[in-house]
Amino acid sequence: MRSAYRIFLSGRVQGVGFRSWTKNLGESYGLSGWVRNLPDGRVEVFVEGDEEVVAQFIWKLWEGPRSARVDRMEILKEVPTHEERGFYIKY
Repeated sequence: MRSAYRIFLSGRVQGVGFRSWTKNLGESYGLSGWVRNLPDGRVEVFVEGDEEVVAQFIWKLWEGPRSARVDRMEILKEVPTHEERGFYIKY
């Protein structure tokens, strides 16, 4: 079953390679979506794909790249759009 989520991550998540790491993670799982920095210091992720694979991806987001620290994660369920192709960094 296809699912989609919008995820907001707080902590030390900007300036530590989080976007690039998330893009590579999404691609390695074969998911669609994007990642971007927000002006308030958080990182926003939109992810879409097989429900079980998305769940594994979200679990890995807690770890982040080595120099990052995720203190808080807000996860919002979205309606799958089937519009995104691949995983990319959004500016």
